[in-house]
Amino acid sequence: MSEENSLARTASGTVVSNKMDKTITVLVERRIKHPLYGKYIKRSKKIHAHDPENQCQEGDQVTIEETKPISKTKAWKLSSVDRKATIIG
Repeated sequence: MSEENSLARTASGTVVSNKMDKTITVLVERRIKHPLYGKYIKRSKKIHAHDPENQCQEGDQVTIEETKPISKTKAWKLSSVDRKATIIG
C-alpha cells in the first residue's frame, strides 16, 4: 500500500476557496515554454481536493495528491499544508 501512495501524482498550489464542506479549491500554476517563441507562459488549473478536517484557509500554500474519485469533481486529497496564509488586520 505504501508503494501505491509513492506513485500518486502530487501538485502544489494556493487555496482559492474553502466555502464547501470538507473540500478546497486549489489553483495550481505551472510554467511552460512556448514551442516557437521560447517565452515562458503561465498555465493554471483549479482542482477540487478533499480536506477532511476543514483545516485550510484561503491563501494557504498546500500540496495535494491524486486519489481514487471521491465525488463527481473531486479526485485529489490534501497531503500537507506547506505555508499558512498571513492574516492582515
